Amino acid sequence: MSKPGALSAAYRWSVASRVAAATLGGYALASAATVLLALFWPAPKAQSVLWATMLSFVVYTVAVIWVFYTRSATRAWLGMVLGTAVCTGLAWILMRGGGA
Repeated sequence: MSKPGALSAAYRWSVASRVAAATLGGYALASAATVLLALFWPAPKAQSVLWATMLSFVVYTVAVIWVFYTRSATRAWLGMVLGTAVCTGLAWILMRGGGA
């Protein structure tokens, strides 16, 4: 018999999964977005990397907020994986020169 104020194991795992999605997935997304932004930024290479790195803190913060805002941990992970994949794919295409 559980205590009246006790949280279920499923709820605890859901929160733990969201924390992992926020830390690991958010970091991966922010890193991929940094590379992509540095490639797009219309400035010398050093300034592009600097500005993209500064903006990555915003990307990471928004990703963490979104992970805890979305309805389920599955959606949180899906959003982190898809966002990272899109940023990585676009950066890869840009680095290869358009890839034709």
